[in-house]
Order: sequence, then C-alpha cells, then structure tokens
Amino acid sequence: MFDLLARAWPLLDAAIPVTILLGLSAFILGSSLGMLIALARLSAIAPLRWLGFAYVSVFRGTPLLVQLLLVYFGLPRYGIALDPIPASIVALTLFSAAYLSENFRAGIAAVDSGQWEAARSLGMGYWRAMRRVILPQGLRIAVPPVGSRLIALMKDTSLASTITVVEMTRVAEEVGATTFRYMEMFLIVGILYWLINQTLTLIQSAVEMRLSRHFR
Repeated sequence: MFDLLARAWPLLDAAIPVTILLGLSAFILGSSLGMLIALARLSAIAPLRWLGFAYVSVFRGTPLLVQLLLVYFGLPRYGIALDPIPASIVALTLFSAAYLSENFRAGIAAVDSGQWEAARSLGMGYWRAMRRVILPQGLRIAVPPVGSRLIALMKDTSLASTITVVEMTRVAEEVGATTFRYMEMFLIVGILYWLINQTLTLIQSAVEMRLSRHFR
C-alpha cells in the first residue's frame, strides 16, 4: 500500500487542498445563507416563513448529486456557465444552507423565553435583542450539530468528482483505473478523509469546551 501511496501522493498533494477548500468554502457561505433562512423561518412575516420553509423543503428533499448536476450541466442552458470548482461550491453551499438553517433555528428556539423578556425589559427591540442576547446563546447551543454538519459536508465534497473536480475521490478513481488497485487506493483516501474529519472533530470539541467555560 505504501508504494501506491507514494505513486499517488503528487496527485493527492494537490487534491487534498481542493477537498478542504470545497468543504470550508461551502460551510462558511452556507452558514451565512443558513442564518438568513433561519431568521426568515422565525420571522413574524408569513411570506418570509413560507419562503424559508420552501427552500429547506427543496434542498433537503432532493439529492445533492442531482443539485450538483443541475448547477453544472443545467445552468449553462440559461447562460450561466460555471467551472467545476465554483459549480461545486455553489451546489454544496445551497445544500448545506438548508441543513445549517435548521441547526441555527433549533438553537435559537432553544433559548429560554425569559431571555426575550429580560431583553425587552431593558428596552431592546427585536433585532437588538436577537443580536446581543439570543444569537450568542443560540449559536452556543447549535455548535454540536453545526460541527457535525461541517464534517458531513467535508465527506459530501467527494460527489464533486462527478463533475470532474480533481479532489481526493477523483484521484482515487484515476489511480485505481491505471493500477487496478481500487481497494487499496480507496482505503488510502478513506483514511485521509478520516484524518481531516478527526481534526475537525478535535477543533469542534475545543470550541465547545471554550464556550462552556465562557458561559458558566
């Protein structure tokens, strides 16, 4: 296996940063969009709630692979042609935003209603209370599921190989095809995914511990 790793390493050395770029970019952008969707679903304005619900329903109810193919192969029909990496980031962002919005919404909803009352008693309006009181507590509650979503998203980047993005899974397919050592090659890539996700798990645990100490 080590000889195969040495043979594949020049390709993997370029593919690993692509995998991490896809995952982190989609997570950051998806978190921003997901927060907006979460706030829309919690809004007192009915059309915003319906729009947020429709978004979550569509993107959670359809496969990520189909969404990737629609963005990469479907949008050019309407004059929007994206390269493989931007197309992957767009699809992963839209997909992750639906799940992250539910994580954020659950965290905000879990904040005790007394916090709202306390904020209003201090003369805070809705948005000021949300920004200074509710969101900090809601985000702390949402850290575990949000961290899990990042780890899941990092694994979802493997689907980008279907639209020719040269990330780790694509390298495994190419090297496996030339050496016929598919089992070993995919095992190597599986270990690399595991190492990346274990690192993210440790970072998540550190963030949770820090937030727990801060809010004691």
